[in-house]
Amino acid sequence: MSQAEVTMGAHSGLMEEPAFRVPAKKMAMWLFIIADSATFAGCLVAYGFIRNATPDWPRPFHGITNVALMTLILLTSSLTMLFGVRHARMGDKAKAFRWTLITAVCGIMFAALHLREWMGMIGEGATLFHNPWGTPLFSSLFFSITGLHLLHVTGGVIALIAVALRYQGGRYGADDLEITGLYWHFVDLVWMFVVPLVYLLNLAR
Repeated sequence: MSQAEVTMGAHSGLMEEPAFRVPAKKMAMWLFIIADSATFAGCLVAYGFIRNATPDWPRPFHGITNVALMTLILLTSSLTMLFGVRHARMGDKAKAFRWTLITAVCGIMFAALHLREWMGMIGEGATLFHNPWGTPLFSSLFFSITGLHLLHVTGGVIALIAVALRYQGGRYGADDLEITGLYWHFVDLVWMFVVPLVYLLNLAR
């Protein structure tokens, strides 16, 4: 083998694709999720400290029916999102589009149940700056944490619908659905921390 062939082989080896290359859009989503995780973690840790430091912390929730239904819907939406991405990878555009829209509908149902719960709390006299249980910070933290999560759900629903429509129109591909799915799974995962800390620990005795 000549020196030139050896040199060309070395250069071709250097130009090979890295084994664990991550697309720029997916990397951007992972970085956003990491940053947003820090935001939610800070809110929940602060909530935990304040709750433990308040001896007369209220327990206003008398049942878990509504929050259990909300959780079931959100977990189901993660499954439907997986179906959508799977069919997109298989090249079945119609089913991928359908499952993605079903995921968005689940998100809308979750938001509607959440707003109904808020209306019930407000009907009892709880607002962002006042509540009838003698601990003003409870309502502030409750509406702030659940409101931040609801904002993420609303943004996720809008993103799902927009990406699904563009995917159906041929402007987006399976990778775009997968990236949107990463965000949606993150929203679902955050809810798994909100439920025990904000709801289950505050059930009436």
